[in-house]
Amino acid sequence: MTAGDNVTISGSGNSTNPYVVSATLGCDDVRPCLSGGSGIGYDPATGVITAKVSGQTGNNLTVRPDGSLFVPTGAATVSTGCGLTGNGAASTPLRANTGTWPYPCDATTRGGVVVCDSNGVLRSEPRGMATFNNYFENRTYNNVPVPTGAVDAVDNYNVTITNPDPCRPALVVVEQEVDIWLVVPAGGAAATGFAGDEMQYLRNTGSSTMSSVHTQHTKVLSPGTIPAAGTMSVGYGAGAGRGGGGAYYYAIYFTLRTLLISL
Repeated sequence: MTAGDNVTISGSGNSTNPYVVSATLGCDDVRPCLSGGSGIGYDPATGVITAKVSGQTGNNLTVRPDGSLFVPTGAATVSTGCGLTGNGAASTPLRANTGTWPYPCDATTRGGVVVCDSNGVLRSEPRGMATFNNYFENRTYNNVPVPTGAVDAVDNYNVTITNPDPCRPALVVVEQEVDIWLVVPAGGAAATGFAGDEMQYLRNTGSSTMSSVHTQHTKVLSPGTIPAAGTMSVGYGAGAGRGGGGAYYYAIYFTLRTLLISL
């Protein structure tokens, strides 16, 4: 028996010393059978097989000194923009890039909220609103005698106001003005103001009639709040009283101004 390339034969072929055929295959004989594939690097000159790591920007896969592959948590998928910091790794978590709370109150109990809308956009609380309106009405009468009792309503003026804020209640601030036009003969008297609130008393101690006597009375008050998108009736009564000596009124000018504030 004759051994060929890379083959050795030993033994004499009898039962006590049988032939042993051994074959050896060198690296140069194996390397032509190997090749790199997807994600694998192969050097046929050295026979070294490695992981093929892309060098494209944004790829965070690395080969550690011990030869193992490593991707930091979140680093391969997070790209921060305005308002965000960090890369999602355990050592650098993704965070909102917030400012410093500059107020003496506690942000936990007094701070506003930020929500995500139906389009995936962050939104803050609704913006504040302030709405101001004027209402006027001039009424004339057929020389109505001023009542002799205490000042009370002789006519009323009301309007319905609407809160334009669909989100929050509005505080209502109202300014009321009333101007009652009087004729007070000599020896006559009259008082005017708001219903139940005398604000002026006039007595004619002269010898001639006082015509077109009037004073514009004013009050500012808050009747409360209006629910979001709700309505409220606001108004007041024009007051007259303590009349005598033929005093009468013939016109009342009503003015109502409203300020609605929602914050």
